[in-house]
Amino acid sequence: MAKFNKRPVEGEEVVRVRLPRGNEVLGILDRRLGGSRCEVRCLDAKTRICRIPGRLRRRLWVRERDVVLVEPWEYGGDKKGDIIYKYRPIQVEWLRKNGHLDKLEELDEF
Repeated sequence: MAKFNKRPVEGEEVVRVRLPRGNEVLGILDRRLGGSRCEVRCLDAKTRICRIPGRLRRRLWVRERDVVLVEPWEYGGDKKGDIIYKYRPIQVEWLRKNGHLDKLEELDEF
């Protein structure tokens, strides 16, 4: 099994960025609460307590100020959700350049 270098490369180019589909929403992780739970400020002006699902728990490592993709729960979706994807810095730059993070910057300085 090959080990991959996770450091950003200077000439790295964005090929494909996962955008929100259906009821998914972009958000920024405000703080970690422990036990794979986090507080996320979402683009729809709601703050949700989000968890990292079991299938991603060991593969998805998040920190404060990370831009993530949140899927709100069917019941209690205004207050709870699942973190399903974390954007890399170059992808965040692409999202910002193409206007997908404008609402987040309006809510609070980014």
